Amino acid sequence: MLNTEKPDSRHPELDLYPTEQLVAAFTEDQVLAARVVDAARAALARAVDAAAPRLARGGRLIYAGAGTSGRLGLLDSVELWPTFSWPNERAVALLAGGRNALYVAVEGAEDDRAQGAADLRGVAPTANDVVIGVAASGRTPYVLGALEAARAAGALTIGIANNPDSPVAAAAEIGVTLDTGSEVISGSTRLKAGTAQKIALNTLSSAIMVRLHKVYGNLMVDVMPTNEKLFRRAIALTVRATGASDEQARAALEQCRYRVKVAIVMLRRRLDAAGAEAALAAVQGNVRAALKA
Repeated sequence: MLNTEKPDSRHPELDLYPTEQLVAAFTEDQVLAARVVDAARAALARAVDAAAPRLARGGRLIYAGAGTSGRLGLLDSVELWPTFSWPNERAVALLAGGRNALYVAVEGAEDDRAQGAADLRGVAPTANDVVIGVAASGRTPYVLGALEAARAAGALTIGIANNPDSPVAAAAEIGVTLDTGSEVISGSTRLKAGTAQKIALNTLSSAIMVRLHKVYGNLMVDVMPTNEKLFRRAIALTVRATGASDEQARAALEQCRYRVKVAIVMLRRRLDAAGAEAALAAVQGNVRAALKA
């Protein structure tokens, strides 16, 4: 029996717990998820270092999964645009059963290895793409099919699973094992297995974006303002990075279509928007390097 499917020996009478103890059983178990991801830091670092150069050459992040794992991949993909201005067309999520499976379970979809391969081939993978297959069991046929098709195309493959010695980790060039063990509710991998996957995906994609110069210091300088909150955040980030006043930051941002990186270089180097854009382009968008030029 897979570790993720074994009954949790700590809570055989879960349904009899008073409410506070019941809630504690869940919250304490969730804390373990973060520790498990931390234990996999070396594998995640290898994945970041392997992925960043391919993406810098124009590749895409492609996620493949079923059920909770597939939905978490989709969530990670859609958040990259507002957070890092990562183009939507370069963050592709493949979900067993298609988009309808976001809302309703599609019976048998995860068991279709051929469809996983077909879906992956359908997005025309290249050697610069990075394909992340996610499966709690580590043996989901849909994910295995996607990884096989990705490797055949020369794409970098990363396999994330919640059981040791899994086929998904073995099928990928870089395997990341998040051994979360049994769940408080036996077999429900939407619990800490899912939490560990969310943390791992968040860590992986965020670290990649740092390597791609989407962050200056620890500031989110490639944010794409799409609402009032993010417009205010763009001003605050520019002020923090430059020491300018709110008014100066706003004026610079208005001149460069609210691109924080450009505004920072404008204010720090006393350039106009075109000059700041050219300075950043010369160093592949690296704010720190543009400021030293």
